[in-house]
Amino acid sequence: MELILKNDVPNLGFKDDIVLVKNGFGRNFLIPQGLAILATSSSKKVLAENIKQREFKEKNVIDEAKKISTKLDKLEIKISAKSGAGGKLFGSISNTDLNTELTSSGFEFDKKIIKIQGGTIKRLGTYLASVRLHRDVVNEISFEVVKSQD
Repeated sequence: MELILKNDVPNLGFKDDIVLVKNGFGRNFLIPQGLAILATSSSKKVLAENIKQREFKEKNVIDEAKKISTKLDKLEIKISAKSGAGGKLFGSISNTDLNTELTSSGFEFDKKIIKIQGGTIKRLGTYLASVRLHRDVVNEISFEVVKSQD
């Protein structure tokens, strides 16, 4: 089922994205909740016109996202965690922990836009995460999980 999102939907897409979902998810959740509409030919034409008009306004937003992206590239992130033998963590590191570390570095993000490759982290080492600042601006950041000193 092809739908046009009316709002941002975590793990699916941003507003005005055209997405393919299973019929039940679209009919039973997205459409009744007002999160999406059917992607008919006429609604796609309306969407294209809206995007064209909004493109000029979004140029400033995209430029700001690119500036933040370059600042993120220069950032070195180290998350300390308690670990046992062999570098295995007691617990795990998730996007919430990474977001907390970014906040302490001066960046304010919603944790939903941060995706750690491979899900949660359970070992010491260097990992990658993607931060989706805008529909067109996705930044890959590298961070290291180190053993805490206590």
